[in-house]
Amino acid sequence: MKHFKDYKKQYPKVLLFVVILFVLPFLFSFAQTAFEIQNKITEKNSDIERIEQEIKAYQKELEGIGKQKSTLSSIIRELDLTRKKLVADISLTEKKIEKTNLKIQSLSSDISNKESSISNNHEALILDIKSLYELEESDLTEIWVKNDNLTEVWQDIDHMSTVREAIISKIDSLKKIKGDLEVKRTDTIGAKDELVELRGELADQKKIVEQNAAEKNKLLKQTKNSESAYQKLVKDQTAKKNALEQELEKYESQLKFILDPNSLPSGGVLSWPLDDIFVTQLFGKTSSSKRLYASGSHSGVDFRASVGTPVKAMEDGVVVGVGDTDVTCPKASFGKWMLIKYNNGLSSAYGHLSLSKAYAGQTISKGEIVAYTGNTGHSTGPHLHVTIYASSAVKVQTLPSKSCLGKTLTQPIAATNAYLDPMIYLPPYNK
Repeated sequence: MKHFKDYKKQYPKVLLFVVILFVLPFLFSFAQTAFEIQNKITEKNSDIERIEQEIKAYQKELEGIGKQKSTLSSIIRELDLTRKKLVADISLTEKKIEKTNLKIQSLSSDISNKESSISNNHEALILDIKSLYELEESDLTEIWVKNDNLTEVWQDIDHMSTVREAIISKIDSLKKIKGDLEVKRTDTIGAKDELVELRGELADQKKIVEQNAAEKNKLLKQTKNSESAYQKLVKDQTAKKNALEQELEKYESQLKFILDPNSLPSGGVLSWPLDDIFVTQLFGKTSSSKRLYASGSHSGVDFRASVGTPVKAMEDGVVVGVGDTDVTCPKASFGKWMLIKYNNGLSSAYGHLSLSKAYAGQTISKGEIVAYTGNTGHSTGPHLHVTIYASSAVKVQTLPSKSCLGKTLTQPIAATNAYLDPMIYLPPYNK
């Protein structure tokens, strides 16, 4: 028992020496690093807030231009402002990437610290168990006989109880640290997934900026910077759009389709395609059932959205087709479009996109980013057009077009009575 008493007397001094020599410098260094990382994250949050305010200012200016009469100068100004906003979007995404990298760095540091703490607690637990084993192996009766000093005997018994309590405490501490460690690891996986998504978004935003510049150059080339040339261009495009619409309406009205109401899901089954919702035009002219699209009316719902706004899938499904009507019939129809068939009997077409992120045949999930809004096709300003169909009646078709100089047009086509009012299937909307 003597060796144990000697160990007890020396242990506090040895422990203090170890803490001073090794542990304190490490903890001080870790605290400094964690503090620096948190400061950098705070700086990134300030930068993000500042850029978001800048983007809001651009958006407000763009909305103001959208209410003005369409002239060449207003369109050029809109394109320039859109470019500035897109560049700000890129800057915002870059700051988010930097912040996420710092978050991963902080989490990695926390994980390393907790793993070290687990190791230290584990080693200390082993020492306590060995100590308890030595005490329990001792014959207390023998100790009582050999020790005239009863105080030391009671101290040894008391120490045995203390060691047991220390073991229980360390086990509880290990459980908590391991639980925290699993949370940190889960957070790290989430942050890494977020980082991948942000990097993908950044690459998409850069492509959209390039498209913006190309669109401006093309417009200036077509009009030769002349207002009269621009107005003639708009007139010709509008005439082509009207002629094409009449073609499609005639073709679709002749398609035979019997709509079975039982094949349609109940209302409110879809989610919003955008994060911020502002409806600019509702589904036009409906039949008495308030479900059917009437020839000559608006075939879907329009949502206000600046160029480059992420568009999300409204339900789980499969991308049936992706295309661009501007390739064969510029400024006359959907422009860049995407058709998605959902698992609930509904399909949706997104129109006037700037960029498609998903491809035909891809399985997508509700809330997944599949495209970005734009101003392609026949559009009086940047927005998202959403058409909803009964899935069994819509498909991607390629048709010859007399109004587009004998070219073919590829886009979603459906019988007139297969068009459905999107607002029935979307969440309740309050203006």
